[in-house]
Formats: sequence, structure tokens, C-alpha cells
Amino acid sequence: MTKRLSKYLTQFLNPKLVLGIDIVVSSFASLLTIGMATLMYARDTTVLYAISFVIVAAFGSAVGLLFAGTYRVIIRHTSLKDVTRFIIAIAIKGCILWAYLLTTRNSCWYDLVLVAVDFVVSLFSLLFIRLAMLLVYDTIRERTKNCSNLMNILVYGTGGKASSLAIRMGNSRHYNVVGFISTIDVADRTYMHDKPVYYVENELDFIRICEEKDVKGILFSHMSDVYAEQDRIVQESVHHHIKVLIAPSIEDIDDIDHNSASSKVREIKIEDLLGREEIKLNMEAIEKNFRDKVIMVTGAAGSIGSELVRQLAGFGVKKIILYDNAETPMHNLRLELEDKFPQLNFVPVIGNVIQLPRLDYAFRKWRPQVVFHAAAYKHVPLMEENPCEAVMTNVAGSRNVADKCIQYGVEKMVMISTDKAVNPTNIMGCTKRLAEIYVQSLGLAIEQGTYKMPEGSVVDKPITKFVTTRFGNVLGSNGSVIPRFREQIENGGPVTVTHPEIIRFFMTIPEACRLVMEAATMTDGNQIFVFDMGKPVKIDFLARRMIELAGLVPDKDIKIEYTGLRPGEKLYEEVLSDAETTIPTQHDRIRIAKVREYEYEDAYKGNYKLEELARAVDIPTMVKLMKQIVPEFKSKNSPFEEYDS
Repeated sequence: MTKRLSKYLTQFLNPKLVLGIDIVVSSFASLLTIGMATLMYARDTTVLYAISFVIVAAFGSAVGLLFAGTYRVIIRHTSLKDVTRFIIAIAIKGCILWAYLLTTRNSCWYDLVLVAVDFVVSLFSLLFIRLAMLLVYDTIRERTKNCSNLMNILVYGTGGKASSLAIRMGNSRHYNVVGFISTIDVADRTYMHDKPVYYVENELDFIRICEEKDVKGILFSHMSDVYAEQDRIVQESVHHHIKVLIAPSIEDIDDIDHNSASSKVREIKIEDLLGREEIKLNMEAIEKNFRDKVIMVTGAAGSIGSELVRQLAGFGVKKIILYDNAETPMHNLRLELEDKFPQLNFVPVIGNVIQLPRLDYAFRKWRPQVVFHAAAYKHVPLMEENPCEAVMTNVAGSRNVADKCIQYGVEKMVMISTDKAVNPTNIMGCTKRLAEIYVQSLGLAIEQGTYKMPEGSVVDKPITKFVTTRFGNVLGSNGSVIPRFREQIENGGPVTVTHPEIIRFFMTIPEACRLVMEAATMTDGNQIFVFDMGKPVKIDFLARRMIELAGLVPDKDIKIEYTGLRPGEKLYEEVLSDAETTIPTQHDRIRIAKVREYEYEDAYKGNYKLEELARAVDIPTMVKLMKQIVPEFKSKNSPFEEYDS
């Protein structure tokens, strides 16, 4: 019975039915009016006069109600503003009645009073019926909520967003809003939407209210509130197994009766707590920079590459070339783009950046104007065990892409680098630094006019601007620590942490990609941009907080094991935005790195020699040369430490 009532509560009355009910009510009000007038004034009112009065009143009601559009107002969302519609509708009805009386009778004060009384009675009747429907609806809704297994929740805040959220949750099939919590002192017995507002001065107040109201979740309307309360209300909620929920934005709700609002409410994830306030970008400049251009993204099916594609899809680009050698991820990305961006013109190309003929084909056929180079091997321990492949893809592959950009007159190449390129302690970090060296030296040679165009170039002189962007770990990327911890928790543990003191900087994938595009827009080229990564996070804390968010207790329900540092790993990552090693820009989260400059000829010869050694799998000679070119490369927890001497 409860499910059946809940089903009907979420449906709309047919507008034609609503219009019919309103016409009948308004007509009945006119019949009531003429009946009362006859009794009060003891006048002889003919049956024909009464019938004609009611018929004209019904016609006037239909015209007025249609004109005012009262039948289009959703009854359960009727507000005081909608009363104006009824006033307009009944006023039109009164005008039609008065015009009829003027043309058919010798009009007198009696007829004028009759029309005025009809206006009042009709308006009162229509509003009374609407109010009665609302009361019945609210009564049934409360009964169904009391009889169902809805989760009692508190809405955080008392502002406009919290108010709108409570209204959106009114028809929820999952949640029952029992009140609001405020961190600003409010008077006793304060209510919003008939729900009490509770003042929370400290964590004890919050827990007491939750226990009294049997609260199982707290709902935030905006992520900034979560950031502000993560060390207080969020932390207490996690410790007491109260779900921390975040609501969808208004833009995410496309169902007119807001049914989708509650279904899109989700629990807070660790990625949310590690995130920061949304970055302010010059979106107009970014969109102008990429609009109507052909753009290539290498590594397009990876974590960073695919997010770049998603964001570029909204900038009115002419075409996007997706270049990647991973078949299944590319297939999945293609399906996603076809579904979410049906108007996007894109071409998926399966290819490897070390396959020069395939790369040349992509540049020759589609002539990109901007290239985002995100293709790379990134896993530190794996590349420590496979250094030749790291050199082939990260070093030679980056050189191939940069050379093709010059050969085919690409306007700008944006290379994605990493914080591990700063004072590298592993093969992966060093290969990314070597890629930076080649790209930057190439840009400098172009600026100085010493670069000679290769044979077969389609342009007479080099025009490419080179931009490099460095940032740290991205949250939730393929193979990163968070998906790994989440899987271990789901399997019952243990959660493996390499070292209790290891720390890392984190950034969300969308945040990193937005900064990449901002850097690409604000630069004149040939610079290495580094991003403000915020505060470092201890991985041990990360693991424990994820266990708590899953409703479990660390070291009791889920064990944490320390496995030791892996090959190439270090306890502390470099701080990218250090004022001593960087120069500020117009954007507060983007700085320019101060790095040693290399001559292009030296970078070119070293790059080709490393590729030659990698193809020959001469690992000792290759690693020694890497350390010679990048003298700050000192291996840690690696067999290559012997070459540091």
C-alpha cells in the first residue's frame, strides 16, 4: 500500500483534468453567488437568467484560466506567486460577465455587486481547493514516509542553497529531511520549511541531535561546506558511522519533478575531501584559444588524456584526434564521446608515439593546430624494472611528437610532465626530465634562430610554441593508490601502505586538466609551468580515512600493513611551487619553473643515443648516460644506485 501511494505521489495530474476541475469549481462558485444574491435581496431571479449567468461564468472561467495558465502550475509546487495567476483569471471572468450583463440587461448596481461577489467567491473557492489538495498531499506523503524505510537526514546550512535542497528532497524516495543544522547561532524554535533548525556549537551538539532524531546522514549542498567542516562535522560523522552525503548541483537535475535529485545524491569519497575550492579560470580566453581548431591528444585514452578530451569537447573545437595504443580504453572513450557529445567531430587513431610512420600519418592526414602530449609510461616501480621501455616512450616518443609538430606547422605543443622530474630518484622521473630538456632546448633553438628545418617539412620556418606542465599525483587515475585502497577495502583488507611516513601531493584530474589548458592559453611558449599542489597528504592517513568512510574501523575491521618502499620511491615529493625555484604568473596556482637550459645539439645527440641504447637493451650504459645528462638524478631504493658514484 505504501509503495502504491508513493508511486502516485510522484505523478502529475493531467493539465486538462486540472483545467476541468478549476472550471467546474469556478462555475459552481458563480451558481452559489447568484443563489446567495437571490436569497439575500429577495429578488425574483428567473431560471433562464440564472442558467445564462452560470453558462457565461463557465465560459469566462475557461477563457481566464486558459489565458492565465493556472492549469500548468504543478499543484504540489504551488506558491504565493501563483495566486496572481488566479486573480488574473477571475478578473477576466468578471469582465466577460459584466460585458454580458451590460448587453443583455439594463445594468444596475445589483449586477455590479453580483460580479464583485462572484469574483471573491470564485477566487476563494479555487484557492481553497488548491490548499485542500496540498494538505491532502502533505498528509499522505508524511504517512508514506513514516511507513517506509527512508533515511533520516539533516541538511547542512540555512542559506538559499540549503533551502532549495530541502525542497528538492521533499519528494525523495530515499531520504527524509528532519531538520537543518547551523553553525551560526539561531533563536530557539526556528523553522525552515516546517523543519527545525538546530544550532551546532561543537561536535557534542551535533552527535546529540543525531541521536535524538535518529539521523543516519548529513547532506551538504555544496562541496565548499564539506571542505570547511571536514575536520569537525565530517570527521565526527565518519567516526559515528553517519553517512556524509553531497547533493547534485541544479545543472545535474534534468527531471522536472526533481525525482532525480535524491537518486543523484551520493556519499562523500576520499577524492572529495582531498580536493580544493574550484579553480577560477579565464574560460573566455581558453575557449577562444581552442575554438574551431583541430586538436590532437596523444595518450587520449588515459586518465589525463581522456579528461582533456572531455573538457575540450565543450570549447567548440573543429576536430579532436585521439591518439593512443590502448585498444579497449580507446573503445570505451569512443562510446562515451558518442553518447555525451554527439555533435563532437573526433577521430580515434590507434598508434604508438615510437612508431614514427604511424605518427607521421596522423599529422599528415589531419594537420592538428594544437597538440597535447599526454602519452607516457608513469608507474615508478614498473619503469624501474623496464627502463628501456620508459626511455623509448617517454624520451624518444616525446621527441617524435615534438619533431612532427615542427614539421607540420603545429601552433602549440603542450607536454604533460610530472613532479617526479624534479631531482628525480627513479627511471620514470628522469625520462620525463629528459623529455622536458629536449622540448625546451628545441624551443630555445627556434627562438634563437639556430634550428634548421628537416627535409619534407610542410612549412618554411618553425612556428611551434612549446609548453610543459608539471604536476603531482592525480586522484583516481588508472593504477593510482586510491582505486587500489578501495579495492583492498572491498575485499576485506589488508590495506597495504609502503611506509607509515610517506607523503604525496594530490590533485583532481579535472583540476589538473583545467590548469593545463589555462597554462597553454596564458603562455607565449617555451616555458615549464608548475602547479600549486596544495598541502601534502600522508598516505597512511589517506588509507585510514578511506576505511572510516567505508564505515569500518582501521586496524580492527581492516588491517593496515606496511610493505616497505618500492624501487625508485622516496618518502617526500618535491614542492613544485617553491618561491626560490619558480617565478609567479598572473594565475595564483601556476608558476614558471627555473631550470637549467640545454643546447639543442647536446639534447638532440643525447636523446638519440639513449634511444639507440634502449633498442639494444644496453641498460647499464643507458642508465649511466641518463645520470650524465641529468646529474641531479640520484637513484633511491634501486639497483641503479651503484651508478651514482
